[in-house]
Amino acid sequence: MNENGMIVGIQEKPKSVGSWIVLSLQHVFAMFGATVLVPLLTGLDVGVALVASGIGTLIYIACTKAKVPVYLGSSFAYIPAISAAVASSAGPAAAYMGLMVVGLIYVIVATIIRFVGSGWLKKLLPPVVIGPMIIIIGMTLAPVAVGSAGFDGSQGWKVPLVAFISFITVVILSTKAKGFIRIVPFLIAIVIGYIAAVLVGLVNLGDVFAGVSFFQFPNFSFVGTYKLEFGAILMFAPLAFVTIAEHIGDHVVLGEITGRDFLTDPGLDKTLLGDGLATFVAAALGGPANTTYGENTGVVAITKVGSVWVTGLAAVFAVLLGFFGYIQAFINSIPWAVIGGMTIVLYGLIAANGVKILIKDRTDLGNMKNLIIVSTMLVIGLGGAVLNLTSTTGLSGMSFAAIVGIILNQVITGIEKIGPKHE
Repeated sequence: MNENGMIVGIQEKPKSVGSWIVLSLQHVFAMFGATVLVPLLTGLDVGVALVASGIGTLIYIACTKAKVPVYLGSSFAYIPAISAAVASSAGPAAAYMGLMVVGLIYVIVATIIRFVGSGWLKKLLPPVVIGPMIIIIGMTLAPVAVGSAGFDGSQGWKVPLVAFISFITVVILSTKAKGFIRIVPFLIAIVIGYIAAVLVGLVNLGDVFAGVSFFQFPNFSFVGTYKLEFGAILMFAPLAFVTIAEHIGDHVVLGEITGRDFLTDPGLDKTLLGDGLATFVAAALGGPANTTYGENTGVVAITKVGSVWVTGLAAVFAVLLGFFGYIQAFINSIPWAVIGGMTIVLYGLIAANGVKILIKDRTDLGNMKNLIIVSTMLVIGLGGAVLNLTSTTGLSGMSFAAIVGIILNQVITGIEKIGPKHE
């Protein structure tokens, strides 16, 4: 490290205007595939997601005093909740409100941390609770991936073939590719899968760009189009703590790469505030929640440039892309076969990350307390358990499991403290 604590080789600013632009485009490519997948999977607007991603990143930069080279993209953790809300009678309006509540929870947590520290958060959300939460998110989405890929026997040969091509592209690039290519497997899989879909007749290029203009205003949501649904809030709110845990982990990893402690300077309160306000604004515009992107952290590691100037320009590019009609038309024409093949890997990775959290923490599943928490959460989250609070609202799935896990952990820990000691 140098005298400033920066790992030697990491640059805080690009060397020239040309490198600034190239590095920023790398960040755009890194986030693009995953960011547009979320609106495609949930029925939200692709253009809004891109604009919200860029605006959210700029909000984050302002809140963190331009000290953290983070890029914010669409969060996968909220896909089940958004899909459920969109499919309900309340529709997307309830999803937007639920996501805005998530943003407010971030702000509240950030405010508490600023005054009392973050120790309480670690006690509330230990790995034994967070791990199963993330596993449930991935496994809940597994049937969607299988169905979209046509591997449930409901499709002919074309859909499974294109899905397999998309799937194997992600697998090969993720395991064998080197450098920047390894960071953008989903983006490249979209292109290769799309070409395969065209060749087998799943996409008619003549219809894709028909009536599309170069400049196209995204389908933004504005004040008056939101709908306050208590049930939706109950579904979204617990997930905020999952992504808060991911937020902390991503900043620790980025800090290891750049040789800085971002949880101290500018501080966890400021990074959470930026992430929360970004999510609130994204939802207010009609987009998905924002979250820190590991793909863009990978770009910093590969390029050795940890520059807010670079992520800021990438955010501006993302906003501009959201207004390009041809970009929106292309993305919206991607067949479900292509998406299905990629989500088999993606949703599995989400679940596997939950397992990885338990392994990294060395969670002892031989300990009955841990075993009860994990097993109970998995059964409730994956078993379709529902707790009706009123005739129209209730807790189910991931949200129900999250609350049960948090309560179980606190209750059992409390019993252990007041109970007799066993050797």
